[in-house]
Amino acid sequence: SLVLIPFVGTAYFPRTDPGQFVINIKAPTGTRLENTEMSVKKVEELVRKIVRPKDLRLIASNIGTTPGFSSIYTSNSASHTAFVQVSLTDDHKIGSYEYMSRVREALHKEAPELSVYLQSGGLVDAVLNMGLPAPIDVQVSGSNLEKAYETATEIAHRVRQIPGVSDVLIPQDIDAPALQLNVDRTKASQMGLNEKEIVSNVITALTSNAMIAPSYWVDPRTGNDYMLTVQYPENTVKSDFDLKSIPVRSTGALDTTRIDAVTQFKRITAPTEVDHYQLRRVIDIYVAPKKEEVGRVAAAVQKIINTTTLPSGVRITMRGSVQAMNSSFSSFAMGLILSILLVYLILVAQFRSFIDPLLILLAVPPGLTGVILTLVATGTTLNIMSLMGIVMMVGIVVSNSILIVEFIHRLLEDGMELTKAVAFAVRVRLRPVLMTSLATLIGLLPMAMKLGTGSEAYAPLARAIIGGLAVSVVLTVFLVPSAFLLVYRGKYAANPLPASVLPASA
Repeated sequence: SLVLIPFVGTAYFPRTDPGQFVINIKAPTGTRLENTEMSVKKVEELVRKIVRPKDLRLIASNIGTTPGFSSIYTSNSASHTAFVQVSLTDDHKIGSYEYMSRVREALHKEAPELSVYLQSGGLVDAVLNMGLPAPIDVQVSGSNLEKAYETATEIAHRVRQIPGVSDVLIPQDIDAPALQLNVDRTKASQMGLNEKEIVSNVITALTSNAMIAPSYWVDPRTGNDYMLTVQYPENTVKSDFDLKSIPVRSTGALDTTRIDAVTQFKRITAPTEVDHYQLRRVIDIYVAPKKEEVGRVAAAVQKIINTTTLPSGVRITMRGSVQAMNSSFSSFAMGLILSILLVYLILVAQFRSFIDPLLILLAVPPGLTGVILTLVATGTTLNIMSLMGIVMMVGIVVSNSILIVEFIHRLLEDGMELTKAVAFAVRVRLRPVLMTSLATLIGLLPMAMKLGTGSEAYAPLARAIIGGLAVSVVLTVFLVPSAFLLVYRGKYAANPLPASVLPASA
């Protein structure tokens, strides 16, 4: 059965249907806002065609960015970025991940010019991914943003070729069109201006002074406070000429001058956003697997990272739920070993023997075989819940094995011959073993079949227990008595009891 282990997928936590999904969209860098809006409209029409009207609750789209505190609550970074959030009804018949797969396929065919990344947008996934939108986040960090971006682009191209990868997205752009304002300090000082005052004038003209000089007015009658902002009329700055004509003046002066008299404007390409992790600039590569299983995809991504030639000063780190998954698996493996060791020590104290606990623990390997077979047969991943099921299964199968070994010793103490004692103990204890095991199996069936709301999270636990317990019960009643007979056949000589002492069923 160990041959089947490579066929068992691994994940941090089983997928649960959040009842929604989010489509992150990136048009070509520098796309005007109105053109991005047309692309988003096309995406919304595709969603309405794919999602059944009875399953669709609402579609909310967020396009571009706006200055102010509201920028904190959006993942957009420029006029060519947007996201579409699709909410499903509570009684939707088709799952969120199935709709995501259909929408993704349609977008690749109908809008190949768009870079899209689909995520569930659920709270559970956000927590498991450590706040990141992807279970696998490859962070390319370095002081040179251009070299880091080139490396990230190369890795992203290779990652897209991995089987099992659905979406790959680099959220940052470094080639967005921008205007650079260079202040002539000599001319500015002659006008009594400094860099801060010039920048403040530009910000006030284009957005408002809310971010640089917030001011509040409190209504004396109600006590309500209102933010007061100053801004140019909306259509005042519409061209480069209007921008260069912005008047600036120093705080203590009355005369004004045009901004182009003390500055120089230059067209450049610049990053739309500069992200940092622990003070280092990073370029992210979001990788989403097609299915729940992320272990194989993460291993393939790590192989690509290991074979990538890095420029000087560039480092690559993989983050997301993969980190937590590997850490949890290591902790569970250590916990399982310690729990079996603790059970062994307790049984040594109870049976006053080092051999009997080993015989009892022979019920555990068949249980692990059952878990592997069940996970492969049902397509269930090895995750936190299925690992918890393995720990629970170990406790149950050990208790069944204890019943058999303890009763065999009791019969031997009464003087029964070894072979007859083993056979009789198994027949007598088979009924309670089957009763407790069947009660557990039948009770876990609804959970294993995902019949209840939110049961996707607990189905791997139930399936691990059912598979391990079923196989262990069938094999334990043969394996443990046989091992007992082999170990103790030299110690107990044939010593049959008188007919009057033997139980009637013997």
